[in-house]
Amino acid sequence: MQISVNLRQQIAKMCCKSNAMWKSLTSSSDQQQQQQQQPVTTTTTTTQSTQCHGQSQRHKCSNNNNNYKSQPHILVRICTLVFMVMIALNQLETAAAGFREGLSGIMESCANEGEEVQIKGIQNAKCFKCTCQNGFVNCDKSCPSIDDCYLLDSKSSNDTCCRKCKGCIYRGVPYASGAEWSDPDEPCKTYKCIASVVTETTQKCYSQCDDNQLTAPRPGECCPTCQGCKINGQTVAEGQEVVASIDDRCLVCQCSGNKLSCAKKTCPILQCPKTKQKQLPNECCPRCTEQREFVAVKGKCIFNNKLYYDKTQFTPDRCTNCTCLNGTSICQRATCPILECAPEFQEEDGCCPRCIVAEVRSECTAQGVTYMNNETWNMGPCRSCRCIGGNIRCSEMRCQPVKCRPNEELKVPADECCPKCLETAGTCTVFGDPHFKTFDGKFFSFQGSCKYLLAADCYGHNFSIRLTNDGRGTRRSSWPKTVTLKLRGLRINLGQKLRVKVNGTRVTLPYADHSSSSSENGHGHNVSIERLAEGGIMLRTELGLSIEWDGNNFLQVSVPAQYKRHLCGLCGNYNGSGRDDLTGRDGHSHSDDEVWHFANSWKVGGPKSCSRLRDNIVAQPTCNKRKPNFYCRPLRISEVFGNCDSRLNPTNYIDSCRMDVCECPTGSCHCDSFAAYAHECRRLGVQLPDWRTATNCPLGSWRRNATDANYRGNSFYGDPSLLTGGAGAGGAYKARRRKQQQHRLQQQQRRRQQDELQENEYIKKHVPNKFLRPRAPARTPPPIH
Repeated sequence: MQISVNLRQQIAKMCCKSNAMWKSLTSSSDQQQQQQQQPVTTTTTTTQSTQCHGQSQRHKCSNNNNNYKSQPHILVRICTLVFMVMIALNQLETAAAGFREGLSGIMESCANEGEEVQIKGIQNAKCFKCTCQNGFVNCDKSCPSIDDCYLLDSKSSNDTCCRKCKGCIYRGVPYASGAEWSDPDEPCKTYKCIASVVTETTQKCYSQCDDNQLTAPRPGECCPTCQGCKINGQTVAEGQEVVASIDDRCLVCQCSGNKLSCAKKTCPILQCPKTKQKQLPNECCPRCTEQREFVAVKGKCIFNNKLYYDKTQFTPDRCTNCTCLNGTSICQRATCPILECAPEFQEEDGCCPRCIVAEVRSECTAQGVTYMNNETWNMGPCRSCRCIGGNIRCSEMRCQPVKCRPNEELKVPADECCPKCLETAGTCTVFGDPHFKTFDGKFFSFQGSCKYLLAADCYGHNFSIRLTNDGRGTRRSSWPKTVTLKLRGLRINLGQKLRVKVNGTRVTLPYADHSSSSSENGHGHNVSIERLAEGGIMLRTELGLSIEWDGNNFLQVSVPAQYKRHLCGLCGNYNGSGRDDLTGRDGHSHSDDEVWHFANSWKVGGPKSCSRLRDNIVAQPTCNKRKPNFYCRPLRISEVFGNCDSRLNPTNYIDSCRMDVCECPTGSCHCDSFAAYAHECRRLGVQLPDWRTATNCPLGSWRRNATDANYRGNSFYGDPSLLTGGAGAGGAYKARRRKQQQHRLQQQQRRRQQDELQENEYIKKHVPNKFLRPRAPARTPPPIH
């Protein structure tokens, strides 16, 4: 909402704040009241002192001045009431502006996972960066945090993407809130702007290295530096900051150019009152607990909810002196000295603590261990300590906040202190009749019934994974049957019903092969296979490669990021872009309409590896549209999968489900898409309810044949008339069903004949003979590596 200018002017005129009136009012007060004006509870309200316009209005104001001059408190009360009205209106406008900053509406679907998406037709589109993430267009507005800004800038512009904290003007130069600078002539004198307050202080230098390792400060620098970036014997990385003493977190050291410099600065003066400040345990300075917006008052300063005239001096506390200059509060505060004594040997001395007389010892004791004076020791990757005169001084690494990209996760590397963004493992998923999601997020379906190269290291030749599909007696569909991993002379076969063979011999689970590195290629296997609580098996290797298999048709391959751009096969090349994942063995990139050409280029083995003599690559599975609507409906209900549809787009899984139920030999093929969707939701961290019970898809449901009766009456599947067309029960219904089945069989027979004719015509024109009449080779073609 927008507050009209006329309304603001009318409210301001109610106060009738002419300059003459305020001069008359303030002349009856003492000099102290003139310097410090009326409190403002939450926001300052007026812009400039409003002049009355027109002769009659000036006469009216003049009369009001005479009336209120003798009773100034009445005018103050009236204006305070008006201020409160404008405050409320201003807060409403601020809230409305906050709503306008975000995006709302229906989440848009996308296909190219990880790629940037250009959005149009929305206000301030340039302010948002949108990418395709988990099938949804995810937009992020990268703005600095203003949660602790007590003085938001009221100026708004259509060209500005982010709300900003009010800046400062110092010696005629504007500075953004958060800016820090030093005086070129006095480099030890530093300035920092926070919400229209400039804090001026003189930093104090600190060094714990020997004098022969000290380097004098260069021109423009304040403190000397120590050669080598080490503190208490612990190495500090380039650009890393470290708190020199956990007892004084304002004493900070930084490594730059293999030199360590340490200094202490005072905390910046905050706009908010003490009651609105908080200090976190591991931080040096307090911060404001809330944000406010104030309307600017030209030439005047707002500080701690009070208004000060230009060039007015004031003291927020006994240790701080401030002056209002050109709308900015310039404050001076001394930096407290660096103390060598422990906190228990300190006492307050005016504005800063000081050390009291304590016994100087030559050793320290920590966790039952005695350390001599100047001896150092580590307490983990983040903290190290030194014994100084019987006191223990510990330093601690300071970690900067890190924001990871969608394909990264925040982890702390071994023997390091701070977390880093590490690229997540690439995953390729195969499920159902079979549907593929490549390492780069490309979805496609392929119902070939032969053996194919699923994924392989085509550069280092460390491993290869083959997938054998089975048509299960159908004409157009197929399902994963076995998965074979070849790894450094080891051959592991994962088959139906969780059967596992290693080099042709069936093994029981759990299984582990920790062969030594004395093998002919110099590497051991370090392979383990174990059962999962969810009912499948997990195969892990020392390469970081893992394979999850449910014993039926769900398969997921995970590879570490080091294999990026090194892979090939049906799972794609893992280069970060799904656009070229349909690249055949010959290097030719295929379109979505050429999936069969792409997939058949990765066929391995001879004709005996195929479960059908010839795959029908033309006709698509067809069935009553009502049937998929019934069976796939649970994927459209948020509560079934714990509202995962806000994190992961279910569209691809719904399409897979619709295809699977059309030619299903078991009657429960829709459960495959449910399981794949639930698995991906769980991988994204979604807490799932018991979706299997809710959908009547128990573990191992593929072991039994299901009928419509297994799902009728389940509210998540909806109206069973989608299956029967609303027919009633009884003998008439059964007779009608028999007649419908006979009619359907006749239609299927005619359609099969039409498909064969259509297929033959298509084959003559488009399909190479090598795909249709493969001649048995003298030997099985070798793997790609």
